[in-house]
Amino acid sequence: MTDKIVVEELSPEATETEALLFALERSRMQFAWKTGGLDAAGLSRTHPPSTMTLGGLIKHLALIEDYYTSKWITGEPMGAPWDRADFDADPDWEWRTGATDRPDELYALWFGAVGRTRKAMSSIRPEQPSIKGPNFRRLLVDLHDEYARHVGHADLLREAIDGLTGEDPPR
Repeated sequence: MTDKIVVEELSPEATETEALLFALERSRMQFAWKTGGLDAAGLSRTHPPSTMTLGGLIKHLALIEDYYTSKWITGEPMGAPWDRADFDADPDWEWRTGATDRPDELYALWFGAVGRTRKAMSSIRPEQPSIKGPNFRRLLVDLHDEYARHVGHADLLREAIDGLTGEDPPR
């Protein structure tokens, strides 16, 4: 899953926005590495007492990408599979179904969501207010926070599955 995300080192002259985007992309790269290359058994494995799975994490972060983009940048309704989910009846729908979805579907869903977010972000400025809520700068911070939290979960889950450890994928 890491072959689609490559992060170049941050320039010493980088702007605040470039630094925020760098942090987000680096966290995405780490997440892709920690969740990549696993079969359905690996993506659906739990580590009690938690019911969290790497498949659930992938689907959750795809939802977060699409939700932030829809709510704060484009204002467009979220598409499939989110428009079919009844989150009122099943608030953990993405976590539950992500544990049983096929790996190729999960990876495609996440990469698609990341691509939509990148495209939407390419046309806005950091100080520009969002459609509803904080400015772009805050959106970047919040999205990065979401990844930082879940990369830590992915670290622990992946190590328990096959022993993979480290901060960044090998170059």
